Amino acid sequence: MAELATIARPYAEALFQSTKSDLNGALAWVEELAAIAGDAGLQQFAGDPRVTSNQVFDLIAGVAKTALPDQAKNFLRTVIENGRLEALPEMAAQFRALKNAQGGSSDAVVSARSRSMAQPWPMWQRRSKSVSAASST
Repeated sequence: MAELATIARPYAEALFQSTKSDLNGALAWVEELAAIAGDAGLQQFAGDPRVTSNQVFDLIAGVAKTALPDQAKNFLRTVIENGRLEALPEMAAQFRALKNAQGGSSDAVVSARSRSMAQPWPMWQRRSKSVSAASST
């Protein structure tokens, strides 16, 4: 598999070009999506061949703390359908770098902590049960 940075670059650049009118807003939702996508349990769920792209999308959108704008939904659907969910955290990091480069700023330290399955997302358990129930019917 190609390196995540190589996979993420075109997505980050396209997102940057399409959100120039609201880079701060886009940064907020892409970083939230990246934090969710970085969860090992979610990656395992998404990698299950019995799980559909729509189920993965619904789970992520359901876990997001804020309602996703249409642009975020379209971006997320594209990432999921192209099988690039594991690269989403890198996409967010590259998007942030592009945004900072345009504004002439940089981050001193960027650290992402992913939640382990020992500390699952509060909605993760509820949503995964409802998605599992829906997929078994």
